[in-house]
Amino acid sequence: MAPLPPPEPARHLETLEALDARKIRFEINRVELPMGVEGSFGIIRHPGASLAVPVLDDGRVVVLRQYRFAVAARILEFPAGTLDPGEEPLATMERELQEEAGYSACRWDPLGLMLPCPGYSDEVIHLFLARGLTPLEAPPAGDDDEDLEVLLMEPAALDAALASGDEALDGKSVTAWFRAKQLLGL
Repeated sequence: MAPLPPPEPARHLETLEALDARKIRFEINRVELPMGVEGSFGIIRHPGASLAVPVLDDGRVVVLRQYRFAVAARILEFPAGTLDPGEEPLATMERELQEEAGYSACRWDPLGLMLPCPGYSDEVIHLFLARGLTPLEAPPAGDDDEDLEVLLMEPAALDAALASGDEALDGKSVTAWFRAKQLLGL
């Protein structure tokens, strides 16, 4: 996977406010940027995440239709999850693929990193292509607050849904799908 560019950290002057929420922390910090400018900036601190594009041997793609509170809608996305403390990105993805989609994979190809909202969040998402899928007889229980439906889509149908706008697909999934298609030769 391509690494992030070398850091050019801002000099932290003070934290003005902080709010801890589930999985994230919101901070307003006074900082001096690398070019010498001082200011107050809000940032969402996130532990990072992993996402996989799961592809069955017959070429169909495993996609989730998941309810998302922030947009009050069900959107299409690929299985993904937040990294637990000390957890490797691939281990997170193996767990989430089982919990959310009910599959295990025997082949994992890295698709690089994605920075979903670098203007206000430090979240880094590790992207993977999952192949050699096997359905689980008894998938492990996922999070209690997840409301999702597992769909099996032909690549052309997924592309058509994206192109038409009939289905909303989140940015991390669009990025991962674009990269997966290159690796798959689609």
